Formats: sequence, C-alpha cells, structure tokens
Amino acid sequence: MSRNLSPEHPSTPPVGSRFERGCATFEHVFGLPAKTFLDALADVSPDFARHVMEWEFADVYSRPALSLRERELVVLAACAALGATGQGPLRLHVGAALRSGLTQEAIVETFIQVGFAAGMPAALLAMQTAKDVFASVVSAEPRA
Repeated sequence: MSRNLSPEHPSTPPVGSRFERGCATFEHVFGLPAKTFLDALADVSPDFARHVMEWEFADVYSRPALSLRERELVVLAACAALGATGQGPLRLHVGAALRSGLTQEAIVETFIQVGFAAGMPAALLAMQTAKDVFASVVSAEPRA
C-alpha cells in the first residue's frame, strides 16, 4: 500500500510520533501551520489539541479506505448538517476540500444534498460559508 499524501492516498508517512504525523497531515490538509491550531487551544485545552492531531489527523486521516477528497466531502456534509458553519470547522474544511481537488461545483452540490437530508437552513448557512471561502480564494490568487 502506498503511504503518500496525495488526494488519492491520504496516508501519512510512517515516521515520527503520532503527534508529529498528525501535525504533518494537518498542514497538508489545510495548508496552515499546525502550530496555529495548537496555539489557539493552548490556554484552553492543550490536551484536546493533541488528541485532534493524534487521533483525527494521524490515525483517522491515514486510514486507506477513503481518499482525502472523500474524507473532505464527509466532513463538509457533517459540519453543514450540524450547523458548524461559523468561524472555524466548515470554513477550514471548504478550503481543505478545494486543496484536495474538489471543485466549487462539487462542494455546492454537497450542500444541496445536505439540504434535503438535514434541512434547507443548514444548507443555506453552509452555502454562505462556501461563498465566502470561494471569494477569499479568488482574491488570494495572483493576477497575471
């Protein structure tokens, strides 16, 4: 089994501690330093931040049955259905979904499906978050 971090093979390299592998995967998925996330929780619960890195990003993201794109679709749907559309989770994962190779159209289609499964208000909030992220990605692109 290949152990690289391509969208088709989301596995983390089998080197270092679980925490180090989790941090490396986090950085690959989000394109952000793991330290930013860790520092944000340092005064509240550094243990929670460590668990996220070790369990979610080192253990779960390295499982071979789902690609990174598929994982991001699942997370987008779950965040939208739960109403986690505010500051962090959905916004971060819309960006991660784009980084994984999902198109804006696929992300929007995911939220349309969420609307029928979890309700239109949840889908509308998710769409607005996605729209904001899409706009920030476009404005961050270098101009020719």
